[in-house]
Amino acid sequence: MARSSHAPRFPAEGVARTAELLRSGWSRHHLDRAVRDGRLTRPRRGWVARPDADPALIEAARRGVVISCVSQAARRGLWVPRHERPHAAVRVPGRTDGGHTVLHWRSPLLERQPHALEDHLENALDLVAHCLPLEDAVAVWDSAAQHGLISRQRWERLPLRGRAREVLAAMSPFADSGLETYVRLRTRWMNVRCVPQAWIAGHRVDFLFGERLVLQIDGGTHVGPQRTRDNEHDALLRLLGYTVIRVGYTQMMHDWPAVQLLLMEAIAQGLHRADGIG
Repeated sequence: MARSSHAPRFPAEGVARTAELLRSGWSRHHLDRAVRDGRLTRPRRGWVARPDADPALIEAARRGVVISCVSQAARRGLWVPRHERPHAAVRVPGRTDGGHTVLHWRSPLLERQPHALEDHLENALDLVAHCLPLEDAVAVWDSAAQHGLISRQRWERLPLRGRAREVLAAMSPFADSGLETYVRLRTRWMNVRCVPQAWIAGHRVDFLFGERLVLQIDGGTHVGPQRTRDNEHDALLRLLGYTVIRVGYTQMMHDWPAVQLLLMEAIAQGLHRADGIG
């Protein structure tokens, strides 16, 4: 694509404001010609994009929004619950076409850069706290903490309000997946010690209830060699006197009462105790 000898390269993300490109040394003639030739598109007045740019960024520019909430959390590699529609924050009230997108109007914790297409993670997680059910929101925050992207100390210095305070109080940096967050929150009422990510016989287990009851949760990676290693470890745990309950994503998300009943029955039988007596 033609550009003046002193102009910078087109932004790596492939979407840019026309005004910014012109200030950087691009000529309007070259930009207009690139659009006519199909080397650039105009998702919205004042914006241009390469055809191979990230579709989510192109859509954000087209609709005049900022990718945020669970959509931005997912883009940052965090565990998020399954959701059908993209989420975005509104930059300029009254000038936004939401379309199929879930729009959020909440004031940001951190000021957004003018014309930013992606939100700060802090803003996205604040929206998550006020958008999703409490368990789901805590699972996303747990994932951010486990990845080292946020800390309790950092959050306590921010002006959190309402539901975000509840999510912060329940957040833990030790959940290896969102499913583990649900277990932690849903078993707090049980009068049994519960240790997440306990180290037993050379491997971590998802949860250790009491002294001998292990709960393992299968996610999407528990196939092939991973599944074989898990089965081998389960066998070793049983030989060492542990009771192992293994459940999957569908059970956790769609039949939790059955999982809870398994745990309650095992605890009632004393399988969580080293002496095996209830």
